[in-house]
Amino acid sequence: MTATELLARAQAGDGDAFRELAEPYRRELHLHCYRMLGSFQDAEDAVQDTLVAAWRGLDRFEGRSSVRTWLYRIATNQCLNTLRAASRRPAKEWDVPGIEPPDPTSLGEIAWLEPYPDALLDGVPAAPLGPEARYEQKESISLAFVTALQVLPARQRAVLILREVLGYPAVEVADMLDSSVESVTSALKRARAAVQRRVPPTTQADAPPMAASPVEEALVARFARAYETGDIDALVALLTDDVRVSMPPMPLEYEGRDAVAGFYGALLSADRKYHLVPTRANGQPAFGTYLRTADGARRGIGLVVLTLAGDRVSEVTRFESSVLPWFGLPRCLPGG
Repeated sequence: MTATELLARAQAGDGDAFRELAEPYRRELHLHCYRMLGSFQDAEDAVQDTLVAAWRGLDRFEGRSSVRTWLYRIATNQCLNTLRAASRRPAKEWDVPGIEPPDPTSLGEIAWLEPYPDALLDGVPAAPLGPEARYEQKESISLAFVTALQVLPARQRAVLILREVLGYPAVEVADMLDSSVESVTSALKRARAAVQRRVPPTTQADAPPMAASPVEEALVARFARAYETGDIDALVALLTDDVRVSMPPMPLEYEGRDAVAGFYGALLSADRKYHLVPTRANGQPAFGTYLRTADGARRGIGLVVLTLAGDRVSEVTRFESSVLPWFGLPRCLPGG
């Protein structure tokens, strides 16, 4: 059945036809909402709201744009509504029992940030990007880029994603946002400058190694070994001078090798044994982290995502254990 026939049946009230029409775009809409909101859970809610709104408003779709563009318009505006509601996940106090962390060097501002499983990136169809897209998928899903997006005003964020990640022309973005081309162009200029200040272009020396390359695999294995054995010296030797550790929704941040060494000196104490299970998040190597308990079991306590720069680790982002199921990781592992 052609898309035109599906649309006609859906507009006549056929729910199955609508699902067949919209379902191919669900994964990429979820990724779009994640970039807009910085939260995996909020993105799921936004996609569901998008599909409900699209079904209810299908009789008003006149076909002046593609179904994909129409869905992106609805999804973007659903995300803007979410951001206007300003009901984001609040910061949390330090809650690791038995560990007293050193004073942080700074406090993070994006408490709602959550990781995105690479397994879902693999499921995003290779939809054609517009000619004005500037970011490749790996770069546009990195934790650094998604974090930078979160500090932009909401409409600037939408413009940057629609223009430079998805490559929509300015005239289409203006239509999606009920704005003018001049306003879109101005918002893009400001957003681009703000993101470049927070995520400067990488040089050849600090570019991350290719995914699954021998360089990446060796670096990640050394990190895991140092973490699991509590070898602080070996761990610190893998870090860049300006390394940063963050742990949303806890706002504590540690910047620089000395501060990070102090933090891990407290966390990786001799009486705590960890087990790391490799996975990937946001196009980056990651680990489910498990703490061995007195009965020999290993309890999931979080997810650690590594940002690599050359042959070093430039950032470590730790998330709560609630994210583990998104990565197909259990809350507990049997003893071993």
